[in-house]
Amino acid sequence: MSRMPWHGVVVATALPFRDDLSVDLDAYAANLRALIDAGCDGVCPNGSLGEYQTLTNAERAAVVKTAVDTVGGDRVLAGVAAYGSMESRRWAEQAAQAGAQAVMLLPPNAYRADERSVLAHYKAVAEVGIPIVAYNNPIDTKVDLVPELLQKLHEAGYIRAVKEFTGDTRRAYRIKELTPDLDLLIGADDVLLELALAGAVGWISGYPNAIPHVCVDLYRAATAQDTQTALPLYRDLHPLLRWDSRTEFVQAIKLSMDLAGLHGGDCRPPRVPLLPDQYDAIKADTLRVLPLEEQARGRKQV
Repeated sequence: MSRMPWHGVVVATALPFRDDLSVDLDAYAANLRALIDAGCDGVCPNGSLGEYQTLTNAERAAVVKTAVDTVGGDRVLAGVAAYGSMESRRWAEQAAQAGAQAVMLLPPNAYRADERSVLAHYKAVAEVGIPIVAYNNPIDTKVDLVPELLQKLHEAGYIRAVKEFTGDTRRAYRIKELTPDLDLLIGADDVLLELALAGAVGWISGYPNAIPHVCVDLYRAATAQDTQTALPLYRDLHPLLRWDSRTEFVQAIKLSMDLAGLHGGDCRPPRVPLLPDQYDAIKADTLRVLPLEEQARGRKQV
């Protein structure tokens, strides 16, 4: 099977802002190039890490265009979440016109949608004709794409893959039992090894924004079922990876990026700066793994 835009390490990219909190597309492009140079397979602009909810329409479109222009459309999985299906459909059309080869779509998130509404939502966006990765995040959306619903969405031809963020690793096996042809993607950094061993074919990832080389090494070992390599590395990285599943995940990853010499920076409101104890904990967790990142970078340069 040829590589699809959601296969491998696909980084849900953080978005850098200038001091006045305007979008810094030049810094964003530099970050994207660094990710691909480190061995990441693709990027996902306008996900939660990209603070898409705070962007104007023009900014959001420019982010997708920058991603496509920088890394190529075959490496871009564009986030198209919105409050309504009509808006999500428009963003899917924009992504396709910009050259992205696939999109990632949350269920309706303005209210607790029922099954019929979820099916109608994905049908409306699927009519654009661009492949869709469903994003299951019931923690934030209050809508749970349970395995049985994913089966209906896939059999209807609406979705090709699912980013599974619940943290319930048992679901991986149920999804595969019901829908063997639906691609399972790791949706949270701190269940990477468990879902990789369960057969995931991609990782929509957060922490490769800051430590891409060592995260690529971890993913490759995990999906190759090389637990001798993956398990000790996973244990070393896990205290940092856990921040990806916390409320402050955007601030945490941006801080780690700054510490790693990349363009992280501040967040737009309503996100507020980290508390001092949070800052200190993230800094300590990051500094602990930066030597592993440097080692991984060195191995790739040999």
